[in-house]
Amino acid sequence: MISNLFLFLIEAAAGFATLMLLARFFMQWQRVSFHNQLGQFVLATTDWCVRPLRRVLPGLFGLDLASLLPAWVIQTLLVFLQALLFGASLDGNPAALLLGLWGVGLVGLLKMMVYMVIGIVLISAVFSWVNPHAPLAPLFFSLSAPFLRPLRKIIPPIANVDISPLILLLLLQVVLMLLSSFAASFSGLMFIR
Repeated sequence: MISNLFLFLIEAAAGFATLMLLARFFMQWQRVSFHNQLGQFVLATTDWCVRPLRRVLPGLFGLDLASLLPAWVIQTLLVFLQALLFGASLDGNPAALLLGLWGVGLVGLLKMMVYMVIGIVLISAVFSWVNPHAPLAPLFFSLSAPFLRPLRKIIPPIANVDISPLILLLLLQVVLMLLSSFAASFSGLMFIR
């Protein structure tokens, strides 16, 4: 009971930290302004980690690695703690154990990214239907645009209704299924002796 409660709190904290770091990563990747309430909140919750890392870890091809790397480390540590709390035997091959931990952590990070894109697309769709002039609407439109743009080129609106968000959500569900199978193959590495 106590270990389940502890695991719940750890997963919630790790999920929140990863979500904030990924939000910062996506906002910087799309060059979205941080001069709004959500942007200021993201900066306030991630500056302690990202700013010191920027001194030693520069960006690559416009991607903010100082936001991405700590998110990956958090997910990897979460996998390690989950394995410990569930009583998994981690005394096998050290190289396979590390590869498995980093692999499952990477898959966890990619799944969080997919869930974040799903949330961004859903919020963007709601804003476009309910209140496209809301203060945060341009932020979500900018964040969802690079994912929807390729589909909008292929799929025309039907009776002035853009169905590209629905198609994207279906594709993202397929990606989540594929990532789950990758996670299973990586977690098998952690128990190789």
